[in-house]
This record gives sequence, structure tokens and C-alpha cells, in this order.
Amino acid sequence: MKKIQGVYVLAFILFIGCGQREDRFKKSESLVYREFYRTDFFKDVQLSGIFEDSKTFVDCLPKRSKANIINDYYASKGVKGFNLKDFVFENFQLPKKLAADFVTDTTINMQTHIGNLWPILTREKDNKFNNGSLIPLPNQYVVPGGRFREIYYWDSYFTMLGLKDSGKEDLAIDMLNNFAFLIDSIGFIPNGNRAYYMGRSQPPFFAFMVDLLAENNRDLYLKYQSYLLREHQFWMNGSDQLSVESPVNRRVVKLNSGEVLNRYFDRYEYPRPESFKEDYKLAEESKLDRKAIYKHLRAGAESGWDYSSRWLADKQNMNTIHTTEIIPVDLNALLYFLELKIAQTYNWQGKKKRSESFLEKASKRRDAINKILWNEQAGTYMDYDFVNLKHTEVLSMAMAYPLFVQIAPKDKARRVIQLMNAELMHPGGLVTTTNETGQQWDFPNAWAPLQWIGMQSYFNYGFHDEGIDLIESWLNLNKKVFRETGKMMEKYNVVDTTLQAGGGEYQLQDGFGWTNGVAVAMQQILNNKENAKAK
Repeated sequence: MKKIQGVYVLAFILFIGCGQREDRFKKSESLVYREFYRTDFFKDVQLSGIFEDSKTFVDCLPKRSKANIINDYYASKGVKGFNLKDFVFENFQLPKKLAADFVTDTTINMQTHIGNLWPILTREKDNKFNNGSLIPLPNQYVVPGGRFREIYYWDSYFTMLGLKDSGKEDLAIDMLNNFAFLIDSIGFIPNGNRAYYMGRSQPPFFAFMVDLLAENNRDLYLKYQSYLLREHQFWMNGSDQLSVESPVNRRVVKLNSGEVLNRYFDRYEYPRPESFKEDYKLAEESKLDRKAIYKHLRAGAESGWDYSSRWLADKQNMNTIHTTEIIPVDLNALLYFLELKIAQTYNWQGKKKRSESFLEKASKRRDAINKILWNEQAGTYMDYDFVNLKHTEVLSMAMAYPLFVQIAPKDKARRVIQLMNAELMHPGGLVTTTNETGQQWDFPNAWAPLQWIGMQSYFNYGFHDEGIDLIESWLNLNKKVFRETGKMMEKYNVVDTTLQAGGGEYQLQDGFGWTNGVAVAMQQILNNKENAKAK
């Protein structure tokens, strides 16, 4: 019987010297997939139904060597009386429930409750690798809450908004430095600090984090220049190899008309370990090639919109998912902002040629977004299916991103806002899409980050009253649900505000990092408005 060696050494790699860290990481990373997540033992546990949530097992801590556990499993599973559940519980420690003893004080207001939650959701720096899936980070950080026991990339920007306005800027800077550490150690920011997230990133908000916390402090801003550049290199990796014969490489796509834009992607072709049962079942039921559907599912997870009709060919069914064939509006708008900020740092250094180079990249991307991702008939920005050479025809809050980064011409922005008001605005805020599919990033659900992006889009183009109305609608819904449940939720039903949100692969989570951050930052805007009136 072949023994398993070297499982989960990747987190140790993050703490050793420079030089070949990334190459070493990639080797250790492959061990994780070859020698644990792809074993029959792992598959048997995840399909057994022992854990209702597939994420529970991948967050468990082994009580002894994984190699010995797996070898003992293979030796024991055929023996009469063997019980898989008992075996798992004997050999693994269940993940701790965050804030299990925290009791909401229902006599206080929502903002005070959020203030009380910050220390509950804060994790101290990780001093050492614990032989589980968690990748240690050198500074403290805030987790979303619920089943999400680790830091998440794009969530953290919206959490930082609230930390800054709560007087916790030092904690926000610690989180920013954790992300810089990850970029320096492995070349990119993973979905979250878990081994099973190492095939993908998430929407690139690192430049926004730097901009939020460094602002006009040039010295502090320039401290992160090298990390901004590494972030850009990660997303553009393979762009120099694109050609007519090979127009797609990793996260970059070259269109027939010559424009180079980005897509979401994941390097692996296996079920997501944290959603193994769901992915495996879908692949079994689907007519698509197994490896292809796993790629599309993983790319959808990188988008942060996991899952949405944005990624479904028929706009309804998960077995038509084709994420890697889509050029998304949001991703490319965020990368425009990244390129612009890199140009800004070079300009501050007096490096004119380098600044102009990134300004040109940003300008080309802006023009491509306004050309390729604009649907004139619909009057909005829309994801583009580069395989079938057509827009996806899905109306979603992704349309707001070009307004968020201020690259939409005024006439286009006006049409987008009109469509947002007509199709996406509901009593509680802006719904994610107009399609009701049962997926959590579809109608009737809404999410805090997209309310912030919608609000800023209104403000950026002079629709101040609409922006304030959105803030008040969203906060009123947050407060209503808090009064009824004592909780801040991951997502909300903005269409029928008497109901809670639903859909997706897991139960509705509370906590909740980015909801808290956006609520604090939005309330600060209202407070500033009132203070200005008083003067």
C-alpha cells in the first residue's frame, strides 16, 4: 500500500525565505490535490452525508498524520463493523463554531451591535501551521462569520470600509498587509486563506484597499506598488502568448478584433473540496465533460458570484454553466482601476515612460469595455460570450461597475442608471439579477457590496438623491431584519422584505463581515450629510 507523503506542507512554504518560494509552493500545492483531496478516502467522506455542509470536513483538523489516517482507512474500511462516521470523528477535530456563546443584546441599535461584533469576528495572527487547511497569516484579520472561518479576498474591502469608519484603521491596515504577504509569498491573493482555495483568486479589489487606506499618502501608497504590479501580473499571466491560433490563456482572452480582456478562471479540473458533494453530483447529472464543468464551477467561484445566471447558458440551469467562456464586466472594470493606480504610482516617482505604459493599458481596457461590453439594444453594459460572439443577455448589477470606476461616458451612464432604476431597484435595494433561478446571486437576493457599488455609481454621475435613497432603503432593511432576528445577514431579499433571502449551496449565514462594513460606511455618509445640514 503506497504511503502518502508531504501532504499540506504548502503553508510552511509561505514562511520560508525568498527566491524559489512560488515554485516550492506550487509543488507543495500539487501534493494537496494529488494526495488528499483526490483520495478515495476524501471522496468517500464527502459523499457519505456525514456532514451536511461539504466545507466542514475540509476545515477539520487531523488529530495525527494524514498519511497514517488514510492508510488506516484503506486497511480498515473492508473490515466487518467498520463505521466511516466513527472513523472520521476519531481522527479529526471538528472546526470550532465562531462566537458560539455570543448572545445579541436586542435592546441596542444595529450600529452598536456591529461595533460589538468586530472583536468577535477578528482572528489574531496565526503563529504556526496547524496541519489543517488554514494558511497562516502574519497579522490579525476579520472573517465574515458563520461557516466562513477564514479571510476572504473581495469581502475584505467592504469590511475595511466599516473598520475605517469605526476607528479601526490599524486593523484594516493589518488586513491589507496580510494580502500583500500573500502576493509576495505565492504571487497572488487566493479566494481565502485555505489550501483548497489555491486554484483561484477573487474579484481584484487590492488596489481599492490601498486607495482606501493610503489615499493621498504617497509614501504609504508607494509601499504597495510592487504588490499592485504582482497582482496585475497574475491576472495578465499568459497575455504575451496570445495569438490568432491561441486566443485564450488562463485569465486572458484576445478577441478577433484585437482587444485583450480578462475572464475568471481556476487552474484545477476537479470538484471544489469545500463543495465536493455539490460539484460531483452536478457533474454526474450533467451532459457536459466533467473536467469542463469543474473548470466552469471553479471560475464561477472566483467571480464571487457563486452562483448566478450570469454564468448559465440557458439563464436557469446549473448544468449549462460556462463561466470560462464569458468576459465579465466587473472583472475588467476592476482591472482598469488597478492599471490606473499603478500608472499613478509611477507618475509620483517621476517614471514617465512606465506611467504612460500603464495609462495606455488602462485606456485600451476602458475603450474595449465601452465597445465590447456595451449592449446598445439593451442600453447597458453586459457580459460577453466570446465563444458564441454575443452578449449573455443577463441584466445584472455588473452593469454598474463601469460607473463605479468612472469609465462610462455620460450618455451610457444615464442609460445604465435608468435601467437600474427600472429593472433592479426594489423596496429593499438593488437586486442582483432579474432572473429567478434559486441561485443565491440571483433575484430576489441582494448583497451589501453591490449596494455600495450601486450607491457610488449614482454619486459618481450626479444622481445624489438616488444614492441617498438607496442607502436609506438598504439600511432600513438591515435594521428591520436585525430587529426581527438579532442578526446581520450575508444577503437579503429586497423584493419581498417580509422574507429572508435563500438559495445557493448552504444555509443563510449571519455575522456578517461585509454587511457590517457597508452598513457602517453608509451610516457615516448619512451622518456627514446631517452634520453638513446642521452647519
